[in-house]
Amino acid sequence: MKLLITGACGHIGSYITENIHLIKKIKEVILIDNFNTQRYHSIFNLKKGVKFTFLKLDLSTQPLNKIKKVNYVIHCASLTNAEGSFKIKKEMFKNNLNCMKNIINYCKKNKSKLIHISSTSVYGKQANIVNEDDNHLLKPQSPYAEIKLIEEKLLINSKNKIIYNTFRFGTIAGVSKGIRFHTAINKFCLDVALNKSVKIYKTAFNQYRPYLSLKDAFKVFKFCIEKEFFKNEIFNVLSGNYTVQQIINMIKKYKKNIRIKFVSNKIMNQLSYKVDDFKLRKEGIALKSSISKDIQETLGLFNNINNK
Repeated sequence: MKLLITGACGHIGSYITENIHLIKKIKEVILIDNFNTQRYHSIFNLKKGVKFTFLKLDLSTQPLNKIKKVNYVIHCASLTNAEGSFKIKKEMFKNNLNCMKNIINYCKKNKSKLIHISSTSVYGKQANIVNEDDNHLLKPQSPYAEIKLIEEKLLINSKNKIIYNTFRFGTIAGVSKGIRFHTAINKFCLDVALNKSVKIYKTAFNQYRPYLSLKDAFKVFKFCIEKEFFKNEIFNVLSGNYTVQQIINMIKKYKKNIRIKFVSNKIMNQLSYKVDDFKLRKEGIALKSSISKDIQETLGLFNNINNK
């Protein structure tokens, strides 16, 4: 079987690439990235046993005509950083939606099955708990989240011509070759490692948000491909719902002296809600990876830095 991974050098894409040998039925992988972030190391020393082909390609402007038919596509290519998306709103809309339309057209033409990554940040209204059917709670708080909702609708409108799953991922945590540090947990870890104050919006300390370990994200990809699990539906995906205070307490297990600076400006989407993943769990996918373990491994990247 043949797999195409877009955004292969990114945080999620590089983790899939590094671990793809664990999905036995995948024998050939095509990796696409535009190298705008220059994370060349993401494709260093890939494991043997899988045939890799790399294409430097801008998915937002270049067609996929030269790529022969693949069985599966995992679409990770996009500008992310929800907080920073306000400054580059126009660019992000153009880039991400063009990438998405390109992938949809490719999958339609080649009958490739698509794994589409959306975000739980599409839920923008305060609630105790939200699930995939709570359409009245869909109120994106950033351009990034707005785009994810549009991408979901593009797939729904094409559901008779494409086979896919949309997964609304919680905020990603964990180590990969292409790791980034703009999401909450990773940013907290970076600040702590560099002996900087962790900035937290002053009313957000006890607010809940969903988080997802990279290990659990990969389990979902693996399950889809091995079980041929494609339902043209939307699924919430998370390892757990935690408050900022709970995340800080996890970090304190490994770094005792944490300085917290409460700020008045919103540095991230601070609405509080828990996300329900029962729809996915009833399909037989058990996501139990430890966010605390991810934090330990992320902090471990900075072990030799002494900031006393």
